[in-house]
Amino acid sequence: MMDLPHILQTRYTTKAYDKTRRIPEETFKQLVAALRYSPSSVNAQPWHFIVADDEAGKQRLAKATPEGSALAYNRGKITDASHVVLLCARNELTESYLHSVLEQEEKDGRYQDAKARDEFAAARAGYVQQHKTAGDVAHWNQKQVYLAQGFLLLSAAMLGIDATPIEGFLPEVMSKEFGLAGKGLTPLVVVALGYHAESDNNAKRPKSRLAEKVLFSKA
Repeated sequence: MMDLPHILQTRYTTKAYDKTRRIPEETFKQLVAALRYSPSSVNAQPWHFIVADDEAGKQRLAKATPEGSALAYNRGKITDASHVVLLCARNELTESYLHSVLEQEEKDGRYQDAKARDEFAAARAGYVQQHKTAGDVAHWNQKQVYLAQGFLLLSAAMLGIDATPIEGFLPEVMSKEFGLAGKGLTPLVVVALGYHAESDNNAKRPKSRLAEKVLFSKA
């Protein structure tokens, strides 16, 4: 039986990776599934994930942490990890994109009939319109991407994979490298994945969190 509290207490943010160790492909496929099946508001799935699973790909991501910059401390985490994922948010939720989501839902058997499909499509469009009116669609989408990051980090811990979420990179460099602006995407966070090196001093530190009585109260 899985000991979830133990997993939560022992997972941590890795500071240095063993570049000689690689995540087995079958294991990495499970992490891809964790991202794909992450929850999102009204199932909009407003994200795109760029995977670097070889040296060339990791070097492309590492361009956003250039040598000599204030962000160079994150460079080794990207280049030495086994796999690295860049999580991006959609800047908009266009009618054509939402229609493609609807088509996939219908293909997957989400709707009992056309009436049920059309009713949900209208409801989703209503929520999206609320955010368009408020002018915060991009921000709404970005919050969904962090749900996916949480799923990825927990899934990695459950599979015995070390991970590092990284916001310390130059988004404009990342956007230029992958042509993200033209694709309507904003780079939000990088997650490095692999196995920690012996030099990773964070691996030996006890986890510290505020007490339950500080963090929780009864309604």
